Amino acid sequence: MSEQVNKKEWYVVNTYAGHENRVKDNLEKRLETMGISDNLFRIVVAEETQIEVKNEKSKEVVKNIFPGYLFVEMIMTDEAWYVVRNTPGVTGFIGSSGGGAKPFPVKQDEIEKILRRIGQSDKNIEVDFTVDDTVKILSGPFSGMEGKIESMNDQTQIATVLIILFGRETPTDISYFDLAKAEY
Repeated sequence: MSEQVNKKEWYVVNTYAGHENRVKDNLEKRLETMGISDNLFRIVVAEETQIEVKNEKSKEVVKNIFPGYLFVEMIMTDEAWYVVRNTPGVTGFIGSSGGGAKPFPVKQDEIEKILRRIGQSDKNIEVDFTVDDTVKILSGPFSGMEGKIESMNDQTQIATVLIILFGRETPTDISYFDLAKAEY
């Protein structure tokens, strides 16, 4: 238990479905008013932009990957735990057995995958593809499709991939995390 003292870790907070952003706003306001900014760092609603195609028209839609949940990076002190738990819209922490037991943190590799997927990762991933390579899309609305890399942004870790939609090459921005070099 002593190794967890003053250690910044990620936790999953359960909210009412559809209220994730409202709870995030409430938590951000409480950071300052309740003086826990030394223990509560990042509050993340895992959202990603997806392209929906209807009647041959595409539009970008923001979708919550984990409805009813948000991720909080915090040092689990009694005070911070109390403030988060008692924020309007919060129904509890995931990984807590109740009865005053504090929750378990999310494993670092699991939270890293989520942060990378929504473009909020601090860590860069190594890739084995470059511009003009053919890649396979691993997840998202274009999962399973292949395309040619038109450009790469190593800072955001997003590649512009040319995929065939409605018989035309269409540039699509996709996270490095969701791409793999096509094997032939």
